[in-house]
Amino acid sequence: MTAMTFSPELLRYSKRHNSNPPAHLGSRYRKAGGFLPEAGNTIVCHVEKASRTQAALIEARERYLVMPEAPQFLFTPISSLHMTLFEGIIESRRRQECWPHDLPLDVPIDDMTALLAERLEGFSMAEPFKVAVVAARPSGLLVDGVTESDRKIMRAWRDAFADLLGYRQPNHLDYKFHITFAYPTEWLEDEALPRWQAMLDSVAADIRRKTPVLELTPPAFCVFEDMNHFHELLIFDIGA
Repeated sequence: MTAMTFSPELLRYSKRHNSNPPAHLGSRYRKAGGFLPEAGNTIVCHVEKASRTQAALIEARERYLVMPEAPQFLFTPISSLHMTLFEGIIESRRRQECWPHDLPLDVPIDDMTALLAERLEGFSMAEPFKVAVVAARPSGLLVDGVTESDRKIMRAWRDAFADLLGYRQPNHLDYKFHITFAYPTEWLEDEALPRWQAMLDSVAADIRRKTPVLELTPPAFCVFEDMNHFHELLIFDIGA
């Protein structure tokens, strides 16, 4: 019998490969009590409501929820499902590389949102892109452009936002696009990995079969108070 190979993404959520607790535990959310206030803004494409994609993702999310280890994760609401195109600023990440270089690090979040909205007003890349699921991981889905052209366009959007807003985070070039289902509150034990790998592989294959191109709304500049809801302030024009 051939031993199962675990994906690097799954191993990132295993207890054996982590000596520290999950990165956002205690700042973004707690083990009991849900998400904590963590105000900020971001640029995302929401999952289109009442679409085949939303139905497929809800079904996939249910498969996560019935896993024996599901209580080790804090799930985001279905209404908040989105793909981040460019990371905005956030209260818990007031660092120079994550902040417009020409603005002080102590500017209140509401003021920052107003300032960034001014810079983004009227912005348009005019190039659309199509997105597909690449793989599933314990926190949700990894996604990217369907074709090489789509992938280049998505990166071009990121570069344009970085130039306009005045910052490029350390992971700017190798950022992994994703759709979050949940955040880990504790890591997975070794004995859980085979069933998780089987579930993740099946989920990714099912979504690709049901909705090979994800139905996402146009990119929008959003504000949030926590990870429960991302309110759209500006929707960017996008070509046909």
